[in-house]
Amino acid sequence: MAKYILKRVLMMIPVLLGVMLVVFIMVHISPGEPARILAGDNASEEAVAALEEELGLNEPLHIQFFNYVKGIVTEFDLGTSYHTKRPVIDELMDRFPTTATLAVLCMVLSAVLGITLGIISAVKQNTIIDHLSTGFALFGISMPAFWAGMMLILVFSIYLKWLPVSGIEGWTSWILPTITSSMAGMATIVRMTRSSMLEVICQDYIVTARAKGLSEKVIIVKHALKNALIPIITVLGIQLGVMLGGAVLTESVFSINGMGKYMVDSIKNRDYPVVQGGVLLLALTFSVVNLLVDILYAYVDPRIKSQYSRSKKHLS
Repeated sequence: MAKYILKRVLMMIPVLLGVMLVVFIMVHISPGEPARILAGDNASEEAVAALEEELGLNEPLHIQFFNYVKGIVTEFDLGTSYHTKRPVIDELMDRFPTTATLAVLCMVLSAVLGITLGIISAVKQNTIIDHLSTGFALFGISMPAFWAGMMLILVFSIYLKWLPVSGIEGWTSWILPTITSSMAGMATIVRMTRSSMLEVICQDYIVTARAKGLSEKVIIVKHALKNALIPIITVLGIQLGVMLGGAVLTESVFSINGMGKYMVDSIKNRDYPVVQGGVLLLALTFSVVNLLVDILYAYVDPRIKSQYSRSKKHLS
């Protein structure tokens, strides 16, 4: 297992380098000059050129990319924000807890409701409950997050005045953003849980368990769900990464001072270091989540754990 984890960690390096290269090229070829935006429209060409030299933007792109990667590898320096003049890592770390909290809340809500509805839908296949559950899943996965957020604000904040419109000022401020971000993820989990459970409950060992007189609750939870968890865990891991990235829309709609909204503002301001650092941090988080999901497989499915053990004996 230790060798497998080390191998996966080493595999993250080319992935992160690829992410850095793609984002670096995209932000530098996009229209707009950071130096011109910072200096102002009335600034002279000499002032703009001096600012470009100060920011290192007058050097060739390959030199800029090399210096950027070198700073990350040697000092874990993501650069300095063009606008706030603060280190990018400090700016992101000030906002990352808010984004991570929103993603975790969405993940919990999506997992609890999604798995529950998926199980019920599979057990009650082709009933009205199954049709309502699959209809809800189709509705949730088809609805854009920005539209759902605005509709929730319109109903619960403006008409009913039950919940805050924007910002994070208390626990009630998390309700609407969490619901907005979790809808698509919840729908995906419902569909995957239903599909995985339908494959399992038709197996011979489930029929045998029923013949032994075990209660339906024990059969579903202890036998069927446990053996259907592998694809569900995969989807949960992917959805957590999607929710971290999806916070860009949700935070913008609800004016939450998180990393997503900050990156959107930085794109508008052509603040290259912030955009590059934010995408790199999200990519690193997503890679770590995928690694944890792969490790979790071994504890959920004994067959995978035995494969690790056989590989270890073979290598020894």
